[in-house]
Amino acid sequence: MSKTFIPKNYKSLLNTKETEHAIVMIKDFFQTALSTELNLTRVTAPLFLPAGTGLNDDLNGVEVPVNFNVKDMHSQNMEIVQSLAKWKRLKVTELGLMPDFGIYTDMNAIRPDEELDNIHSLYVDQWDWEMAIDENDRTVMHLKTVVEKVYRCLKRTEFFIYDRYDQIKPFLPEKITFVYADDLQKKYPNLTPKEREHEICKQYGAVFLIGIGCKLPDGTIHDGRAPDYDDWISESGDGHTGLNGDLLVWNPVLETAFELSSMGIRVSPESLKAQLEERGCTERSKLMFHKMLLEGKLSLTLGGGIGQSRLCMFFLRKAHIGETQVSVWPEEMKAECKAAGINLL
Repeated sequence: MSKTFIPKNYKSLLNTKETEHAIVMIKDFFQTALSTELNLTRVTAPLFLPAGTGLNDDLNGVEVPVNFNVKDMHSQNMEIVQSLAKWKRLKVTELGLMPDFGIYTDMNAIRPDEELDNIHSLYVDQWDWEMAIDENDRTVMHLKTVVEKVYRCLKRTEFFIYDRYDQIKPFLPEKITFVYADDLQKKYPNLTPKEREHEICKQYGAVFLIGIGCKLPDGTIHDGRAPDYDDWISESGDGHTGLNGDLLVWNPVLETAFELSSMGIRVSPESLKAQLEERGCTERSKLMFHKMLLEGKLSLTLGGGIGQSRLCMFFLRKAHIGETQVSVWPEEMKAECKAAGINLL
C-alpha cells in the first residue's frame, strides 16, 4: 500500500521549468553560504568504497548496501556508499587540516531498504561536510555554535528564494531552539519519538534535538544512530548525554516535523570503544577505519549531512521529494501523485 500523504488542496507554487531552475539556484547558493560560514573547501566524493574496510556508513546496522565485484581487481567487492560519515574523517586527516577548517562534498547514495514515502527515496543526495576540531571543542557548546552557523545559512537561503519568488513566503523563526531528547521524552512521555518531534517543531518552528542514539530515562532511544561516527555516549553537560543531534523544522505543506540535517561531534577512541560495546558490535574494531581511530591516527572532527533534495523540497514548498529529484516510485504512488497534481520529476 502506498504511504503517500496528499496535502489538502495542494498546488505547486512553481511549474516544472521554474522548479528545475530554482533547484539549481538553491544548491548553488546554499553550498556557497555553508562553505563560507564553516570554512569548508569542496572535495570530490567516491560513489563506491571497498567492502570490509569499515568506511561505508552502516546506518542502523540492518540496511544492506548495493554491492558489486570488480572484474579487473580480482573480483574485489565494492559497496555503493550509504553516506560518507566515516570517509570524510579519513579525508580530513589525510589533508592535515587545522581546527575550524574542513571539507564538503556532494554525496550520492542508493539505499534499497528505504521505505518509500513523501520524504524517503531510494536515491539520497546530500552535502556531506566535516571539519577538524581540537580536544577543547568536544563540547555541546561548540556543537551548538556550529548548528547556529548552519541555521544562518538556512535563513539566508529562505530570503534568497523569497527575493526571487515572492509567492514563497519566509516563515522560519529568527533563532533555532535547542532541546535534549531526554527532556523531550519527559515532556511527552506518552508520545512516540516522531510524535514528540511533531509537537516540538509545531511549537518552535526550528529545533535542534540533541542526543540521538543515547539511552533515554525509560531505557529507549529516540532514534537509531551508528556507533562509529557520532558521539552519543559522552556527557554533554547539565546532566545530559550526547554530542550529536538532528536539525528539524516545521513543514507547513506536510504539517509535520521535517529533518533537514543530522550532525555531531565524532567519536574519540574512548567513546568509540564504549559505543561498540553498547551496540554489541565490538568485532568492528578489527576493521581498517576502526583500528586507525582506536590507535589515535584520525583527526578529531565534527561533521554532518544536509539533504539536498529535502532542502529544495522544503524551500520550494513541495509535497513530495520526487518533485525535486529523479528516482523510481511504486506505480500506485505515481498514480496518486498525478491525480493530486504532484509532478514527480
